[in-house]
Amino acid sequence: MKDFKEILDKHEILKWGVVNDPLAHSYEHYKKWVEDGNHGVLKYLEGERAEKRESIQNYYEDFKSALVIAYDYSRTSKVSEKFYESSESNGFRVANYVLGFKGRDYHFELREKLEALAADFKEILPNVEIKHSLDTQPVLERDLAMRAGLGWFGKNSMIINKDIGSYFILGALFFSEDITKAEFEIPTPKLEVDHCGSCTKCIDLCPTDAISPDSRTLIADKCISTFTIELFKEAEAPEGMEKGRGEIFGCDICQDVCPWNKRIIRQSDEVSSEEVEDFKNRNRVLVDMILTPPLEDVIEKLEGMSNREYRRVTKDTPVSRTGRVGILKNLKFYKKD
Repeated sequence: MKDFKEILDKHEILKWGVVNDPLAHSYEHYKKWVEDGNHGVLKYLEGERAEKRESIQNYYEDFKSALVIAYDYSRTSKVSEKFYESSESNGFRVANYVLGFKGRDYHFELREKLEALAADFKEILPNVEIKHSLDTQPVLERDLAMRAGLGWFGKNSMIINKDIGSYFILGALFFSEDITKAEFEIPTPKLEVDHCGSCTKCIDLCPTDAISPDSRTLIADKCISTFTIELFKEAEAPEGMEKGRGEIFGCDICQDVCPWNKRIIRQSDEVSSEEVEDFKNRNRVLVDMILTPPLEDVIEKLEGMSNREYRRVTKDTPVSRTGRVGILKNLKFYKKD
């Protein structure tokens, strides 16, 4: 029988863990966060979808095991910084997850990876049903990652891993049988202890005070990511956004200042000019459309573009989600009157 680890190695999966308990250990914490209204405009996190998050079996009734995977994009942080420091950059930024998956929306890229992984597992588990999960399902995936031993909840609410920091996207495969009982020698996950200590850099350096200092949660309506990604029409920016770094889609400040991420970036190889060129080529749509032209030119081009044309140009990229009007809202925040 093909070894479990052999399949993971084939798919270049380095950080993973297995969980059998369907119950989310942090559900009450999440429930209180919603009840307190800190999810703000993110209405898809409340109501029935919130209740479903208490147990994976509310989403997938036959659940027995989850293989939880951290898809690392930490290298993108260092390469993108090199680009932002160059004379080509117009001074505006997008979140690194936007740039870390071949220029595509990570939902498309990782869904394909999870489906390919599931297909290989089906070869050795032909009678087991396998479903994949990203952050579009009603599952508390960070809770799942914590229970899989992939890290601890940082004060910025992100899962932090000692080896790769917090620059990763979580994906999972759900199995209809307990895979720890198969002949795979799967290690029991060891829960990671909190390594944030007395550090409060993410809290102190968030320009909009979006991180609750007591509960390790975000106040969504104060978060730059909420404003720049989730609001598709004209809206008032969170107070303090002008103290940011020119964020026009997403925000990484609370991750970039984290000592765990800074250590990982510092200890990694220097960025080559070839890497920067590859980075630009993979993200050509965003680089050419919003990250290099002068602000006035970007706004003028988008204002002259129809919504249909915007969707065509940005197809399969993360910025398609927010729409032309939403991106214009973000850009105009920085326009000098």
